[in-house]
Amino acid sequence: MTHPHLRVETDGPVRTVTLDHPEKRNAQTPSLWSALADEARSLPEDVRVVVLRGAGDAFSAGIDMAMFTPVGVPGEESVAQLAAGGPEAIQRGIAAYQNGFTAWGECPAVVVAEVHGYAIGAGFQLALAADLRVAALDAWFAMRETSLGLVPDLGGTGPLVHLVGYARALEICATGRKVSAPEALNIGLVGSLAPAADLTEATGSLVEALLAAPAPALRALKPLLRSAVDADRATQLGRERDAQTALLQAMLGGFGA
Repeated sequence: MTHPHLRVETDGPVRTVTLDHPEKRNAQTPSLWSALADEARSLPEDVRVVVLRGAGDAFSAGIDMAMFTPVGVPGEESVAQLAAGGPEAIQRGIAAYQNGFTAWGECPAVVVAEVHGYAIGAGFQLALAADLRVAALDAWFAMRETSLGLVPDLGGTGPLVHLVGYARALEICATGRKVSAPEALNIGLVGSLAPAADLTEATGSLVEALLAAPAPALRALKPLLRSAVDADRATQLGRERDAQTALLQAMLGGFGA
């Protein structure tokens, strides 16, 4: 699914997905979320790493706030229209929106968020949907949903709690305060920082390191580690055995055993 505010470029095993609406700081809409879900679910098998980034001076300022106005955004379902359908319609709508975020965790490629400028609300949650995050020193993260009388609902609550812990996640979400790039590194929200001018190079270095790993092992590693977050010990040990068995069989088969 193509989208006017989503640019997709492929260079061998690396695909770069760029939110491309810089005049609105890459504000997000339901149609964009649908396009993101389609992109994650249709990745070619030979794409091993995906980089999520934003054009212009921000990663993403979050949902297009016009969605909350009576006029809304042309061609998009407004928040009022969604709510008018009643509880079941709201549930269905949010479930569809969430796919644009959760699909990145389910795709086989390792996903890297390259964050600069603001990552607010849905922008913050898109960064959390990635497997790894590299941030510019000018990056700011904020979860502003509570200030609107709402809660984060695009798949970001689980990753945030796992990364920074319940108490800190509660404080960040409840206050809606900005988290600077240095603080984000200190609390484990991002893995590395770089000056804004060097961000692309820093991301490229990480991508190169990921591609240096054998493709079958990297492909098996992502779901294995993601499952470790909430699997019980016996289940996770079984998944380790299953993954290793498949890799060893493939390796020995390559040796003619």
